[in-house]
Amino acid sequence: MLAFAPKARPTGRIPASETEVGDVTNFVRRERKRIYSLDALRGIAVFLMNEQHVGIWLWRGPNRAAGETIFDYPLLVSFNALGGGAAPLFVSLAGVGSALFVATNRPQTDRTLVRRGLTLMGFGLALNLLTPSWFSWGSWFVLHMMGFAMALAPIWRRFSTRSLLALCAVVLLAAVGVQEWLHTPATINNKHMRNVLMPGGPLRLAVAESQFPILPWLTFYLAGFVSGRWLDRSRPGNVAKLGLAFIGFAMAGLALLHSGVISHPWLARAFNLHLGFFPASPAIVGLLLGGALLQIAAMFEIEKRWSISENNPLVTLGRISLTLLMLHVWLFREVSRTVFITPQRPTGLWRGLDPLPDLAIIFAFIGLATILSRYWQRVGYRFGAEWLLRKVAG
Repeated sequence: MLAFAPKARPTGRIPASETEVGDVTNFVRRERKRIYSLDALRGIAVFLMNEQHVGIWLWRGPNRAAGETIFDYPLLVSFNALGGGAAPLFVSLAGVGSALFVATNRPQTDRTLVRRGLTLMGFGLALNLLTPSWFSWGSWFVLHMMGFAMALAPIWRRFSTRSLLALCAVVLLAAVGVQEWLHTPATINNKHMRNVLMPGGPLRLAVAESQFPILPWLTFYLAGFVSGRWLDRSRPGNVAKLGLAFIGFAMAGLALLHSGVISHPWLARAFNLHLGFFPASPAIVGLLLGGALLQIAAMFEIEKRWSISENNPLVTLGRISLTLLMLHVWLFREVSRTVFITPQRPTGLWRGLDPLPDLAIIFAFIGLATILSRYWQRVGYRFGAEWLLRKVAG
């Protein structure tokens, strides 16, 4: 799906100021152009997000009466599991984008970051209200998480890189401590993650027990912010090393846990690995974040060597990722429950399809979105959620 062409090498002498940063291939600082590899990654995240959600929401599920389980559908379940990489990419890329925006040193950078963050949180609240079957007004979803972290970017930008990495460790440790303090179950369901009537209410959900709470999901944004600094200096190798470090941390903890070396409740919670990531343990964070950072480093390295066009299907798809996030949740979560209702399917499309029709809708929706994104590009994606974000927040 990606179409690459060899990147033309710059001609002429490199200014001394660029050689001083130690990397003459630093095309980010030299050209100050949009990094299409990051848009392409958002396009990949859009695909993963849609195939995971639509795959679960429209599939009828295994026939329990006949003794079936989800493992009787290994291809569909494995394909659906790939969607778990969508949110880690989105939040990490938000951190990368914030750091690169800071690096441009534009006027009123702090004010713009705060306004963008608050606007994203506003989109999150709108999604809560548009999707009452999934969220309550106090739910804390991926848009809330990205917006919250971005609104605090004026603080993060004043931390050194080492301090931000240390803060990642603090967030992971705090996540375990708070989950233990709240007696958060090892796995939580949607009813729990939307319950504003629990002690602590929406604050409890936002901090620790909704879909993408601050603890531990702030780690993804902070690691992305650090990675953005390195990418601004054209050092994707550092991003890859950080990704491997997170994966190594998770694997080491899992090995210790299963070997019986550690048994403290905090450590057992920290390295608990279970299907889904609600709530996300530090081990789950390490694996997912490590994978996201490796993808970011790899795609950036590709763009250093080959041109990625702004017309690339993944790029145009990634440019409308916010629009598609909000649209697909409302369309396939809410509308699918109320349209095409028949006596045989009293809930409409909702969990009423066999695997093949389900997959057909997934690919048809993504295919249509990709085609339309190419035409929408000609008018600057006008009137989409991204356009509105720019208008409101600058």
